[in-house]
Amino acid sequence: MTATTAALPETPCAACGATDYAYRAVLWPELVKAWELGPDDEACINRQQGLHCRACGNNLRMISLAAGLLRALGAAGPLEAFCRGKPALRLLEINTAGFLTRFLRELPGHRLVEYPDFDMMALGLDDGAFDVVVHSDSLEHVPDPVRGLAECLRVLRPGGLCVFTVPILAGRLTRSREGLPPSHHGAASTATDDQLVRTEFGADFWKYVLEAGFDSCETYAYEYPAALVAVARKAGNAP
Repeated sequence: MTATTAALPETPCAACGATDYAYRAVLWPELVKAWELGPDDEACINRQQGLHCRACGNNLRMISLAAGLLRALGAAGPLEAFCRGKPALRLLEINTAGFLTRFLRELPGHRLVEYPDFDMMALGLDDGAFDVVVHSDSLEHVPDPVRGLAECLRVLRPGGLCVFTVPILAGRLTRSREGLPPSHHGAASTATDDQLVRTEFGADFWKYVLEAGFDSCETYAYEYPAALVAVARKAGNAP
């Protein structure tokens, strides 16, 4: 299936429940060239990042993360209503997950940690302290993504979940950007270390999850190929 920019979803937003969407292209020529994107890949990423809910502001990537989290927890949506119910869920959010953060903060067990105060490869948090770890488009900026995922695994309790997104080009294999010209996310003028892309993830991204020690990795296709969510599970059952 080729991602299109024209069709707007008819389903309610998994983040807030609204049905009013808009679209704007977000890629710029330099990044398209650096990533060597063909027309289909460019359309896919533009849809993932540029299609958004007018009500809550979350783009398709964040909406899919909300849907993936609810699905993994076996919970009804939207995420805003779920969090408002204040379930007993210890959730670690690594770097702000867009406009989902204001919903996640309603959870009594929510904790947000952000770079540079917290390095994803060395979180400095207790073992087994959380039921769920959430991060969105952060892993591609981590020098060693396996080590970053291993830290997520460490802070999860047995049977815990890591629900996350990375920019995935489903028709490619993952490649490191080491030795390639620097490429940054954000805006065309962004050139900070935390926005430097170190890994371009492809269809084999799941290998990094299993190499980090997770028991399983599910790919949830909220909308293929523009909205893919990884759900990684730690072995064991909750005490």
